[in-house]
Amino acid sequence: MAPKIRPSSSDEKQLSTDAVVDTQQEIDQGPPDGGLVAWMTIAGGWLIYFCGLGFSNAYGAFQDFYVRKFFTNKTPSEIAWIGSFEIALQFFLGIPVGIAFDAGYFHHLMIGGSLVYCFSLFMVSLAQPGQYYQIFLAQGVGMGLGLAMTFLPVLTVVAHHFSRRRGFAIGIMTSGASIGGIVFPIMLNKLIFGPQGFATGVRATAAVITGLLVIANLLMRTRPPVLKEGDPRLMRTPVSVLLKDVPYMTCVVSGVLLTLGIFYPIFYLQLFSIKHGIDQNLAFYIVSFINAGGFFGRLVPNFLADKVGSYNVLIPASFACAALVLAILGVRDAAGAIVVALLYGAMNGAHISVTPALLSDISSDVSEVGIRMGLYFSFIAAAALFGQPISGALLTDKFIWWRGTVFSGACLIAGAVVLMWSRYLFLRRKGGGQLQWI
Repeated sequence: MAPKIRPSSSDEKQLSTDAVVDTQQEIDQGPPDGGLVAWMTIAGGWLIYFCGLGFSNAYGAFQDFYVRKFFTNKTPSEIAWIGSFEIALQFFLGIPVGIAFDAGYFHHLMIGGSLVYCFSLFMVSLAQPGQYYQIFLAQGVGMGLGLAMTFLPVLTVVAHHFSRRRGFAIGIMTSGASIGGIVFPIMLNKLIFGPQGFATGVRATAAVITGLLVIANLLMRTRPPVLKEGDPRLMRTPVSVLLKDVPYMTCVVSGVLLTLGIFYPIFYLQLFSIKHGIDQNLAFYIVSFINAGGFFGRLVPNFLADKVGSYNVLIPASFACAALVLAILGVRDAAGAIVVALLYGAMNGAHISVTPALLSDISSDVSEVGIRMGLYFSFIAAAALFGQPISGALLTDKFIWWRGTVFSGACLIAGAVVLMWSRYLFLRRKGGGQLQWI
């Protein structure tokens, strides 16, 4: 029997070096557009969106409960500040979170954000009726901070695993928000308006979310390039450079205008339906109908975006959102409310899921995707914060519905027009070529 020959230490070192080189070459060739690790990460991201934005999309149930039961001494505008601050905070911290992601702190952000989010949701269940500050701190500040630490990194990590099919992958992942937006409003309406009551209902929801976020964190992986000292990709794109990028900043302005109006049906359509005599048992499902439409709106448009360009999908979807918001004024019965909810959900879902793909597409390198997304979401944070309180103030405690509806519709139309201008500027920068790319 021939003796086994053990490689020398120099041979072992060479084999190790060759393996590193092969791995580095594989990474430098770009994202694999698939594979077990990539799809496990998408599955983990799906759960993050299910528990994060999916729960945020159920805020209409909280708005209705707070207005009619929990904070009867507060106006709709004051109550809307809770949900608006939660949404705004996740966007406002976009720059530091984006920089931390680009620096390699993906798992730190995800684990920390999940812990903060779950703890805050349990704290919501301890709030007492009429104690506005308790809900604001737990749901507005605490849960908003948890969302801020998880929302952007999950979007950005897709660029580590997908390139050609990035839009479709983002669509699949963000569809978790739609499914969560279907499940949680039904769950919350049945629990907090039912015999279980507010505290038990919120705690039950928090327990489910905690378990799912543990699974999500176990599934996700990053795939950043291993760069040597002096590699130009190590040079972080300064924020000052992006602020001078006119096509990109025009896109940001568009995002601000769109965000002022995009959340109006999610906040107010359930309350609108109840105030217009639609059966309460059916009206409880209105937010779920919005998110049911959003499930398809996050898949089909993203698939099309990979084929015809992100701008070419996002612009029509934005105009459609505006038309459907204005159509709320014509709703008089349950059938009308359901149709508007489903169609709006589809177009809103397209807007939310295609925007990250667009920001990835217009980034010159994967190393700047985080900062571009972070800057974009930081700017739209103010719009997310003030949009629905403004709508609530226009609504007043007399529920003058046309004021808030027209305001939101006008903002969406203006945002869509500015988005068209942003597309034109990018095309001009590229010399008018590659029309399908954007």
